[in-house]
Amino acid sequence: MGMIVSLIVIGAAAGFLATRVMRIEADIPTTMFIGIAGALIGGLVLRVLTTVMGALAGFVGAVLGAILLIWLWQKYWKR
Repeated sequence: MGMIVSLIVIGAAAGFLATRVMRIEADIPTTMFIGIAGALIGGLVLRVLTTVMGALAGFVGAVLGAILLIWLWQKYWKR
């Protein structure tokens, strides 16, 4: 129940801000709908980006670790 109330409050605030930034006039229910729908879409997009970036960060870390290991191997063990 608390999650729904917070979604409505945050959605209403986001909708209000978005309608002002985009300079459109909308009634209160439309503004709330815009904000709630935007919160759902934005949350989904951020979740996907976080997942992708998390996997990408792991890949970048693995490449950097491998480069470091190759550098150490060439510097200290390969003669």
